Order: sequence, then C-alpha cells, then structure tokens
Amino acid sequence: MDALTLARVKAPNDEKGDFVMKKILAMAVAFTMAAAVLVGCGGNSSGSSDSASAGDAQESGAQEESAAEESAEAQEAQPAGDGTVYNIGICQLLQHPALDAATEGFKAALVEGLGEANVKFDEQNASGESATCSTIINQFVSGNVDLILANATASLQAAHAGTGEIPILGTSITDYATALEIDEWTGTTGMNISGTSDLAPLKDQAAMLNELFPDAKTVGLLYCSGEPNSHYQAATIQGYLEEYGYTCETYTFADSNDIASVATNASGACDVIYIPTDNTAASNTEVINNICLPAGVPIIAGEEGLCSGCGVATLSISYYDIGYKAGEMAIDILVNGADVSAMPIEFAPNVTKEYNESICTQLGITVPDGYEAIVAE
Repeated sequence: MDALTLARVKAPNDEKGDFVMKKILAMAVAFTMAAAVLVGCGGNSSGSSDSASAGDAQESGAQEESAAEESAEAQEAQPAGDGTVYNIGICQLLQHPALDAATEGFKAALVEGLGEANVKFDEQNASGESATCSTIINQFVSGNVDLILANATASLQAAHAGTGEIPILGTSITDYATALEIDEWTGTTGMNISGTSDLAPLKDQAAMLNELFPDAKTVGLLYCSGEPNSHYQAATIQGYLEEYGYTCETYTFADSNDIASVATNASGACDVIYIPTDNTAASNTEVINNICLPAGVPIIAGEEGLCSGCGVATLSISYYDIGYKAGEMAIDILVNGADVSAMPIEFAPNVTKEYNESICTQLGITVPDGYEAIVAE
C-alpha cells in the first residue's frame, strides 16, 4: 500500500481514523525502511562477493604468471640440446702467443657450437716438458674425457702414446706424418687422431726470403734438433732455397741452454737466418735477437710470434683460426659421430705477409708493398 492510497482511506475530522491512520503510516514507513536496508545489504553482499571473486582471479592470474616466469627461467638455466656435458682435456706444450691463440680459438668454437653449459674444459700447460705432457695425458685418460686437444707436437705424441680410444685432435702441428711417424701419408692418420696444421706454404716462404734478400749467398737454418716438425720444415725449405741458388747451412740446438752459442755461430757465418715454427726458439726470441740484431743478420721466421720477437718478416697464419677449425672438428666428432680416423688434416685458410717494423728499421731494410706490419701487443 503506497502513501496516496493511505491518504484516501483517511476520513476528515475523524480522530479515531486519524489515530488508526497514523499507526498505519508508521508501520508503512517502518516496513519501507526495513526493505531498503535489506536491499542495501543484499547489494553490498553481492558487491563484496564480486570484489572477492575479482581479487581471487587477479591473485590466481599473478600466481600463474609467476609460475610461467619461473618455468622460463628454469628452462634458460638448462643446457641446450639434450643436456649432455662434454668433458674436454687440453694439453698445451707451453705458454706462447701462437699456442695460446690456438687454444682460445678451439674453446671459442666449442662454446659457440655447443653452449657454455654443455662443455667443460680441463686446460693444462706442460711448461715445455715432454714428460709433463705424458703425465697430463694420463690424467685425461684416467678421467675418461670425451676428447683431447693436443696443442703442439710433443702434446700430440704424448696423447698418441697415451690412448688409442679417446678421440684426439691436434693443433699447431706442422706435419702429422713426421710427428706420428707415418710412412705413407694420405692426408688422414687412420687412427684416433686428426686436427689442424700450422704449416704455411714453405715454397712461398722461400720465395719471400728471395724477394727481400736476393743478393744473399748463405742461409742458416736454425732450429731445435729435438722437434721433428722443425727438422721437416728446415729440410723441405732447403730444397726450395737451393733452387734460388742459396747455400744452406744447418744449425741445431738441443734445448734452450745452447741456443746462444748456436745462434752466435749462425750469425757469424750466414747472410740470412731462417727459423721454422719451433717451440724452443719461440720461447727464446729475446736471446736470439740479442745476438743476431747487433750482428746485422736478418731472420725470416716461420710464424708471427717468432717474427715479433726476433724476425724481420714472416708468411704468417692465424693460430686462432686453426684452433677454431679444430673446435669445429671436435663438434662434428662429439655431436655428429664423425670418424676421427677418416677426417683429413685441415690447414689455415689464409696466409699473410708480415714484417717487424722495428727490426727492419734498425737493419735498414725496406719492405716492398704487400706486407703488413705486426701490431705490437
């Protein structure tokens, strides 16, 4: 009943009717207020429920988003591919810029190809001692590494003697046939060994010597008698030099103890000295330079490290590049199952004519176009 209807029910000047009407009106007002309160409470209850539902949804969405982020982070922390971690043993004969660069190139290729989480390196330096190389290799074999990198000839020979099962890759090796005493060379070893060579074309090295010193008569071949690859290079380039009309004399030292005396003899008898890629000579360039530079005898070196220390020019390769190539070969073996015994020995893709500006200036040598100055480190 609304207020208009109640007003019509009221009779004029009827006190009793007024009393009744007042009572009815009071009851109606009370009923209306109660209904309003109930409606308001009902509305508030629904709003609270909706708000709670929205809050629950937001909280649930946040939890799901957080879980997704955690899952993504966990996936990123997992190694790539199938999660295999390869253990690689690295035996480097000695610390030297060329050998260091080869090792760095090798590691870089594996990290880039497999992912840092998928490869573990055990890098050892033999400090120039062949016996230490053997000890290091034996440790790798006992640890059952997946592959061995042998950096330099003595390391390769130790690895060859230490295992016939674990794949071995060499780098900074001049001639594998000489190092491994293989009589009939076909380009592959036929055993658990392959790798990369640091041999720059010896015929081109002879041509470079002739380009710089066409009037020289005698060339001294200076190297360590204990390094078979050095002997190979010296014997090979001798034939090319003799084709140009040079007389070649050989000067060998057994170790670092007699380098000074042998270098003194060579500088006193020769117009030019050639030093192949020789680890012992590379570790003693200061001794050699202190003898040959004052004597005014130029040195053609077999690689950049030697040339930067005591040479005037070199036909150089990038040791980083040959190390990197060995790393790519390692991935092919470890991941693709390539047969190491059938993998051909790889060579540096490029060679560069380089010269030592400081020594050339001191000796008054003018270098023709086409040579790059060695950048001092």
